Amino acid sequence: MLSRILQPLIKKQTLKVTMLGHAGVGKTSLLCAMYDQFDQIIGKTNLQLTPDDDTKTILDQRLKQLKESAQQNSIKIRGGLESTTTARTYNFDLGKTGVTPSIELQFQDYPGDYCVNENLQEVEKFIKESVAIIIAIDTPALIENNSQWHEELNQPQVIYDLFKSSFADLDSPKLVIFAPVKCEKYLRESTGENQLVTTIQEKYSNLLSFFRSDALVPHVAVVMTPVETLGSVDFSRVEEDQNHQPIFYFRKPNPNLFYEPKNSDQPLRYLLRFLLKLHLQKRKMSFLELIFMMLDRDKTFLNAMSEFSNGCRNNGAFTIFQGANLLTIN
Repeated sequence: MLSRILQPLIKKQTLKVTMLGHAGVGKTSLLCAMYDQFDQIIGKTNLQLTPDDDTKTILDQRLKQLKESAQQNSIKIRGGLESTTTARTYNFDLGKTGVTPSIELQFQDYPGDYCVNENLQEVEKFIKESVAIIIAIDTPALIENNSQWHEELNQPQVIYDLFKSSFADLDSPKLVIFAPVKCEKYLRESTGENQLVTTIQEKYSNLLSFFRSDALVPHVAVVMTPVETLGSVDFSRVEEDQNHQPIFYFRKPNPNLFYEPKNSDQPLRYLLRFLLKLHLQKRKMSFLELIFMMLDRDKTFLNAMSEFSNGCRNNGAFTIFQGANLLTIN
């Protein structure tokens, strides 16, 4: 009787993910790469990721722009493609292929400017309800010219302040994902990968130290998963316009390459691995208990999630900064 009563609730549960980063950093491009490459990356894994109509319309439009950009031998970007300055929700259904979806993934995009005005409490509330927070980072702004443009374009202090207020009295596990984008140049060789890791550790040292505090370290897993959102271009140089604003130039190392994102699966793999670990630990969290109940009932979906999450990378620039125990599945 109880199972029949709960069945409508168990069919599809919402899993919230907050996306942080200044307008124009590349959060929508990151979602585009995840959306476009998911079916190809999964291979034989029995999972399906499907956007709702509004999300599909937005991502298809941005995907068209990205593919057109990737056809050019050189690209000029002023702080990102068509930056978003308002909050936006992206919804994806996740489930077994050919079956009614079991989980709705709700990605909420909050540009940096949105996090310092009257909407701050709304952002904090969504973070508290989220199982994961993705921090998109403009990699050339982070690294080039001695990080000259990092503060302006990535706004690390805004993000640090937001976590300090949102993670106060935290009593449930969270996954924080640093996701450097536009990072193709730096992943070509090990020296560039090492530079990316050390620069993240340096420029986000306050935030990483905050996560390592006694109150948070048992509850917070922190990873870095770079995503090549175009895959076919490398950063070339940065110049200033007449208003002293940066213009970033990218070029193709191979003119025969086009839109070819890489590692766009990694944030989702880590998210599902984190969820599986919480499930196996039988964590008692009200906002996840129905999802855990559904996983207990649907072993095929559970196995598909487990198979997909096994592909998490942890080498080179792919780094677990803390909370390996919240990601290790025996």
